[in-house]
Amino acid sequence: MTPIARIYRPTKSAMTSGRKKTKIWILEYEPGGKKEKDPVMGWAGSGDTLSQVRLTFDSQEDAISYAKREGLEYRVSHPKERTIKPKSYADNFR
Repeated sequence: MTPIARIYRPTKSAMTSGRKKTKIWILEYEPGGKKEKDPVMGWAGSGDTLSQVRLTFDSQEDAISYAKREGLEYRVSHPKERTIKPKSYADNFR
C-alpha cells in the first residue's frame, strides 16, 4: 500500500499577526493506522513512523515533483487567499 501524502500551505498563527511561515509548502503523510494506548505508560502511540515526517518546500511544484519522483499518492490543499479591504481612519466618521 502506497502512503498518501498531503501537500498544503500552513495558515498563520492565531497567536500573532505575523505571516512569516505561511509562504512555504509542507508535505505530510496521512496517518497509516489508529493510535493505541500503551499498557505501561498510558500514552497514545503507534508504529507508524511516517506520521512523524514533515518536509518543507519553497513552492507547490517542488512538493508535487518530489511526490511524483518518490511514487507517492498525494492531495493538494489550496489555501484560501486573504482579501484585504482598504480602510481609512476617516471612514469611522461617515
